[in-house]
Amino acid sequence: KAGTAQKIALNSFSSSVMVKLHKVYGNLMVDLRATNAKLYRRALRLTMMASGANEAQADETLLACGYRVKVAIVMLKCGLRAHQAEALLDAHAGDLRAALGER
Repeated sequence: KAGTAQKIALNSFSSSVMVKLHKVYGNLMVDLRATNAKLYRRALRLTMMASGANEAQADETLLACGYRVKVAIVMLKCGLRAHQAEALLDAHAGDLRAALGER
């Protein structure tokens, strides 16, 4: 019982830290850079879910931005090129929601 309570407490703590660090968009952990096949599949799913893009659009966009999910989401939702999306994210300290104008 104590182990379960400890696990719940640590999960809550780590989740709140991820939110504060702008690594979460909705219920998705989007601050991901795909460096292997497993992470690529996850990045593809996250990009599709967060942006509403189809698989082909998400795949093409991830390729164009070096497989960085946050950049891909900004590109798809705002119609920007990779360098423009990066600049927008940088201007908002990596906060995806703020970069998309959702705050």
